[in-house]
Amino acid sequence: MTDTELDRLRKRKLLQMQKRFLTKKTKGKTISKEEENWALLNQAFIDRAWEVFKAAQLQYPEKMKRIENVLVQLISEGKIREKISGEELYSFFHQLGLRIELKTHIRFMEHGKLKSLEEKIKEKE
Repeated sequence: MTDTELDRLRKRKLLQMQKRFLTKKTKGKTISKEEENWALLNQAFIDRAWEVFKAAQLQYPEKMKRIENVLVQLISEGKIREKISGEELYSFFHQLGLRIELKTHIRFMEHGKLKSLEEKIKEKE
């Protein structure tokens, strides 16, 4: 066996152990497939990845079901080993042809108060 194969086996065993731990932790509560998927995604997502993922789900619900299943499968098989940031996920969706609209806010800190861009413009008028 090569090092990469051993690494893949270790990752798979670790994920299986984590799944068992989650089932024991719930003490008889049944974990839905969605909760299990989200637990796996949570291991891979960092920064604003959840924000991008949830926005994509709202905008493209049917496509995101398939994408979620593929991501979970790749993570559980150990093919995705690195953490996924919001920027990387946004870029990935963009490459798939999904144009995700994110809510953005521009705020200014002035005299200890956060002001929106709209408030700032109104002050200058």
